[in-house]
Amino acid sequence: MDTADFLHAPLTPAIEMPDLDQTGPGRFFNRELSWLGFNWRVLEEAENPRVPLLERLRFLSISATNLDEFYTVRVAGLRELAQAGNTTPAADGLTPAEQLVLINEDARNLMKAQQRVFNTLRTEMAAENITMLDKNSLAEDDRDFLREQFLNNVFPVLSPLAIDPAHPFPFIPNTGFSLALHLQRKADRRPLQALLPIPHQIDRFVALPPDAQGAHRFLPLEELLILHLDSLFPGYTLKDHCAFRVLRDSDLEVEEEAEDLVREFETALKRRRRGEVVRMKISAGAPASLKAVIMEELHVTPDEVIEVDGMIGIADVKELVIDARPDLLWPPFTPRVPERVQDHGGDMFAAIRQKDMLLHHPYETFDMVVRFLQQAARDPDVVAIKQTLYRTSRNSPIVEALCEAAEDGKSVTALVELKARFDEAANIRQSRRLERAGAHVVYGFVDWKTHAKISTVVRREGDKLVTYTHYGTGNYHPITAKIYTDLSFFTCDAALGRDATKVFNYLSGYAMPEGLENLSISPHSLKPKMIEMIGKEAEHARAGRPAQIWIKMNSLIEPDMIDALYDASRAGVRIDCIIRGICGLRPGIKGLSETIRVKSIIGRFLEHSRIACFGNGHGLPSKQAKVYISSADWMGRNLNRRVETLVDIENPTVKAQIVSQIMAANLADVAQTWVMSPDGKFERAQLSEGKFAFNTHRFFMENPSLSGRGSAGAKDVPKLTHTED
Repeated sequence: MDTADFLHAPLTPAIEMPDLDQTGPGRFFNRELSWLGFNWRVLEEAENPRVPLLERLRFLSISATNLDEFYTVRVAGLRELAQAGNTTPAADGLTPAEQLVLINEDARNLMKAQQRVFNTLRTEMAAENITMLDKNSLAEDDRDFLREQFLNNVFPVLSPLAIDPAHPFPFIPNTGFSLALHLQRKADRRPLQALLPIPHQIDRFVALPPDAQGAHRFLPLEELLILHLDSLFPGYTLKDHCAFRVLRDSDLEVEEEAEDLVREFETALKRRRRGEVVRMKISAGAPASLKAVIMEELHVTPDEVIEVDGMIGIADVKELVIDARPDLLWPPFTPRVPERVQDHGGDMFAAIRQKDMLLHHPYETFDMVVRFLQQAARDPDVVAIKQTLYRTSRNSPIVEALCEAAEDGKSVTALVELKARFDEAANIRQSRRLERAGAHVVYGFVDWKTHAKISTVVRREGDKLVTYTHYGTGNYHPITAKIYTDLSFFTCDAALGRDATKVFNYLSGYAMPEGLENLSISPHSLKPKMIEMIGKEAEHARAGRPAQIWIKMNSLIEPDMIDALYDASRAGVRIDCIIRGICGLRPGIKGLSETIRVKSIIGRFLEHSRIACFGNGHGLPSKQAKVYISSADWMGRNLNRRVETLVDIENPTVKAQIVSQIMAANLADVAQTWVMSPDGKFERAQLSEGKFAFNTHRFFMENPSLSGRGSAGAKDVPKLTHTED
């Protein structure tokens, strides 16, 4: 029995850790190092031979983008604390300065590994006729083509800048990429130092026409620029050069008493561009004089500089993931339209009226969420729509539907969260657009983010008003919904409709919701509810009844929640956790967590749904289980400083879908699973050659969800199997 199969495999024996003080900070694993561990797992997918070649390149790009964001937010915050002399330890006992030392060492190793992986992938891509050239490997025809490309598509947007007393060092924005040049005037050999900032608006790779063998060929932009320096600096010769890229502190600070929140955020976004540099990458072997000038002007210390022997800006390799080679990508997958919706001719309200429905994205299309709102916008019987918006796409069909409804005279209230990190500017644009259409736009709380995913549609049916409600575990974002696994729960249950309305009233009028029937919310009742449920499971264990907990989320680091799970484990509760990213809990330690296992699933789709299942005295799976879906991870910010939802699922079919289908499949996964050790490290499940390895993503791509099966019924949960790779 494979130990990665948590559904069937028995618990592995817990280990003794005599040096661990089980009541001290050592019982927690460090948040930042756990996050770096997650990003190592993402990078290792770029080396996974079971993953198509260009998808491996995409994983490499994701790991680099993740690391950039980690530095601009988490490392920037720790750096600020350390510089201010703050020695307050994190839950695991490490001070900000101690964390920075460990992060720096691990992150530098990670960056070296990214270069190694890129070189390997580059070789494999060349074998598949996708090549990255340099300026010395160009034919004459290529040079002619590139000259036209440069003059027409690059030259007009470049601003070459001399560095001298008359031309002060320019501002380099966050993620700004530049060439630093050491030039010499041909006429009198006079030296010149110059910068060539490379605008974000230009692609990093220039595609050349296919060669005689039909190869896809690309030239990095910096090579193109060096090739055409004579157009930018006529009369000069290049003596030496290097490339560099900066990351700046990107955390936003907003005045709590800001009178106009939108204007305050617009100002804060401008400040973000000018945050302090927290990391600079520069070409290995860069000219000492250029490097010294850059470091001095950017106020960068030696420990914030990383010399790169390879490609700077690995995140940009996503441009090489080309649609023209479908044989090197994941096989195409078209999300399903639920049978029940088809049974009702596409009418979402009729399908929801029949009974509650849970869609599992991306396997069931997110278009159903969009259709729900589009249908509401055009339905003459709909009188009101309320919607939270945390992250949306640029041309959001959801915002479009809300605008259409408002323009049609319906009452539309949109809660737009301005504090959605890195989407603040997009959300400001959407809020302006909604206001112009006549919607009521509210921004919730200044000091708490609204991360809850709720939508309500009030419809006149006969002589009464019926509320249709959608609760989600992910964002209302049609693009990410194609790759994130999330849950969309649709209901016209009156109690859940009342609960949602109370939450909207809380967000718009600050009136604390009282008497919630099937809903718990943070920062008020969600955490106490989960601690209560964990405690009840411990009581079942002490009374000799079956006691079991299954949880699935992105991150588990909130100390009170971890301690509650430790207490339940000591009582004998069997606890299985599917934690994709950060985990501060140490599993499998005698006397502390011997009945707890933790796994992480990394694969084709990004696991994003948040689920908690409690055996309720009957073990799992069970019809008597208590089942919840949530917008919240178990992190301090989600439980204590955000507005989040936790929905108590009571419909039997939806319950069966979550417990016996979604959770069971995730627990049974072997093909994409990493298992956590007590020391905080994760190890990939070892796959035997020729032996079937269950893959949760493959299973859901091949099997419809229970509650959307319509006339086919939900008589049985499909067996956990699928076709072979």
